[in-house]
Amino acid sequence: MGMKDQFQDKSEQWQEQAKQRAQQAKEQAQRGQQQRGKQRDEETERLQQEEQDRFDQDYDA
Repeated sequence: MGMKDQFQDKSEQWQEQAKQRAQQAKEQAQRGQQQRGKQRDEETERLQQEEQDRFDQDYDA
């Protein structure tokens, strides 16, 4: 195997590693967005429930 082949193989390995890391980062970002979205939904629901409770108290009196 010549020097050129060795450099080419190493280059291909680095490119493949870079693709894998990019894919992993993308997947992690997507999971993070899903978790933040779920937290936002729960927070919104809680705030709406509190508002509804206050509204109900005003009209119960």
